[in-house]
Amino acid sequence: MKSIIVTGCNGQLGRAINKQLGSNSEYSLVNTDVAELDITNIDAVMKLAREVRPYAIINCAAHTGVDACETELDKAYRINAIGPRNLSIAATETGAKMIQVSTDYVFDGFGDRPLTEFDKTNPQGVYGKTKLAGENFVKEFARNYFIIRTAWLYGEGKNFVKTMLRLSEDHDMVTVVGDQYGTPTSASELAKAICYLLPTENYGLFHGTCEGSCNWAEFAEEIFRLAKKDTQVKHITTEEFGAPAARPAYSVLEKYMFKLTTDFRFADWHDAIEEYMKTLL
Repeated sequence: MKSIIVTGCNGQLGRAINKQLGSNSEYSLVNTDVAELDITNIDAVMKLAREVRPYAIINCAAHTGVDACETELDKAYRINAIGPRNLSIAATETGAKMIQVSTDYVFDGFGDRPLTEFDKTNPQGVYGKTKLAGENFVKEFARNYFIIRTAWLYGEGKNFVKTMLRLSEDHDMVTVVGDQYGTPTSASELAKAICYLLPTENYGLFHGTCEGSCNWAEFAEEIFRLAKKDTQVKHITTEEFGAPAARPAYSVLEKYMFKLTTDFRFADWHDAIEEYMKTLL
């Protein structure tokens, strides 16, 4: 049986990975979260890797508080950059495959066409900068790696979908940003993609989001439609919302590498959110 170390196992993606692989007799999951493994501590990472001798390391751990990263610079770099570096060093020593999850925030969002893996990165905030640093460390220290950039993730845990449903309980109208475009992505769909790549040697950088695109306000409207809620959505600008950290205005990711090198295809975001909503309602 092949052992797989999963970091951030209690997060949305970590839980989705467990659902995908938990019943697979080929793999044995070694689940860790911050209580079990401090990925920023190279000694702790090496100790676990030497004990487990994993087939793969799937890093679902991250400091994802986009606004918090602006003031928690050291913490963001430790978790989002040093953590992947440590895991990559351990993967190389033990012969494991390294799977790193990254983000659309590595782009500036100034364009108006879907971004491929070959487009130039230019992160505008600390979150994006630290995640890009993590990507670069993986490329530098891991021998066999998959880097998968995703966006607007929702699954089992705290997320935008649940926030909107909660607000709809006592609000007739909610205000949501309408000038940031991306792709809502089911953690289940992303987990399927990771599990598709896992046994292959098709290494490299991939974009991993559902198909299609929308803005946040349109996403909220679709959530309310599926939930049969009468809550109205007022579209506001990013400037009006006033978040501390810069967000990409347009960060729709084209799954170019998946399309060039595999027959795997992500679900359309409308279909994926409809499936997810069935688990909530």
